[in-house]
Amino acid sequence: MSSGRILLVEDNEANQLLASSVLELSGFVVDVAGDSTEARAILARTSPDVILMDVQLPGLDGLSFVKQLKAEAATAHIPIIALTALAMAGDRERTLAAGCDGYIAKPINTRTFAIEVGTFLSDSQ
Repeated sequence: MSSGRILLVEDNEANQLLASSVLELSGFVVDVAGDSTEARAILARTSPDVILMDVQLPGLDGLSFVKQLKAEAATAHIPIIALTALAMAGDRERTLAAGCDGYIAKPINTRTFAIEVGTFLSDSQ
């Protein structure tokens, strides 16, 4: 079992439910935000160990939000994993160039998802 606090920034409710359920069953505490505004409110009151960032968010897109978070002293140290359905050639490289520390393609593999996230948690502690 893992432990740690995850901020999941994802606008799709079905994806929110699936990802948070898989992570919580593995022992993670999960905060869920549907967009960058909600994520900012959560970040104002808690410091996650890892952020899972959907790339295609309403309003401020995920990669622009990642660039902001990596530019701020309070959040620059938090590993951010792109969680995206964008799985074409070059998409992984584009997310990493924007400042993401990792990349997980959707749909997630429910058998390995928590383990993949946990590797970033281990690296950050």
